[in-house]
Amino acid sequence: MFYRLNKNGKCVIKCRLRYNDEKIEFSTGIFIIPESWNRKNQNVHPPNQENDFINSELSLIKNKLNQAFLLLKVQEKSFTLEDVILIFKGETPKKEKGLISYFESYLEKKKKLIDIEIKDSTWKKFNYVLNDVKSFIEWKFQKKDIELNKVDKFFLDDFEYFLKTEKRQSQVTINKVIQRLKGIFKLAYDEKFIDSLMFQGHKAKRVNKTIVYLSHEELNKIESHIFHQERLEKIRDLFIFCCYTGLPYNEMANLKKENISVSFDNNLWIKIKREKTQGNLSIPMLPKAIEIMEKYQNENSELVFNLISNQKFNSYLKEIAFIIGINKNLTHHVARKTFASTILLYNDVSIEVVSKLLGHSKISITQEYYAEVADKKISSVINELSKKL
Repeated sequence: MFYRLNKNGKCVIKCRLRYNDEKIEFSTGIFIIPESWNRKNQNVHPPNQENDFINSELSLIKNKLNQAFLLLKVQEKSFTLEDVILIFKGETPKKEKGLISYFESYLEKKKKLIDIEIKDSTWKKFNYVLNDVKSFIEWKFQKKDIELNKVDKFFLDDFEYFLKTEKRQSQVTINKVIQRLKGIFKLAYDEKFIDSLMFQGHKAKRVNKTIVYLSHEELNKIESHIFHQERLEKIRDLFIFCCYTGLPYNEMANLKKENISVSFDNNLWIKIKREKTQGNLSIPMLPKAIEIMEKYQNENSELVFNLISNQKFNSYLKEIAFIIGINKNLTHHVARKTFASTILLYNDVSIEVVSKLLGHSKISITQEYYAEVADKKISSVINELSKKL
């Protein structure tokens, strides 16, 4: 190819390459008279000393380009025409970004933002995902890394299979792992390391969520039981406190006295920032929660409660469940579910208010988790109505 003429009436020959859906062109630096170009043979004529030299140079360029292309082809790695040009010029093509190296560099940057922009727990969750991806790549490809642009729907399908069969992870955990990994891919796409979001064809498998919560009878059973061990009595009290406030463990553990104040309605409210969503959370305190708070208000701390670890807390709850005879996997999170179900929904509090009190970012999250509870409430109401008709 050649374009505009210079002052000597000559134009430069440009070389155009095509490969798959990609095309690129560059200047050869060789100038000719346009009329001397033979389009069919891709050379200059008639034969003479100058034209023979030009044709020799063009042949050399063609051979070097073919060699560069074949060199990249035999490596069985993805490459671009830019890489062909770089080798043709004697330069090293840019190394394809690997998934693991990209993920590691992302985590290195985020590590410096712990307690500034992100929580340490959030960073650790992504680090767990990185370790799972490393294990998968070694298992599937017998390699330490894989090019980012090799990632597609089938990569994620195989990754999900690996997590399910080799790691024995539940579908809920798998969905969260893949959701976080997709976030890394989206970032790589935004930063132009990959050309498309081919993995979008992968759909998360739906999980039927079973909500574990205490019925009114079970809640009353725990509330009324007399414990002879102080540690069990305190854990029971804090569990009940969360049954009437819906606070997750971290929010309960970090609840400060300054987070509780009299609000516009002359009632006590808990006002905190939800650690998981970073959204503001406001919860009016019910009498039972106030009673428990006042029981422990003399503890010398800026915190409302002096606590033990979540692991030990749940261990004591299992001991409590055994003593009382509650045949459920009693954990701190059951208190939050009990607040939403037994305390709120079964007492005709709307799903919109429940969502607000739980600090959910979207009402659809509440609806997804508590659809079963809402259906039971509807069934109960209809049964009562049937008796009246």
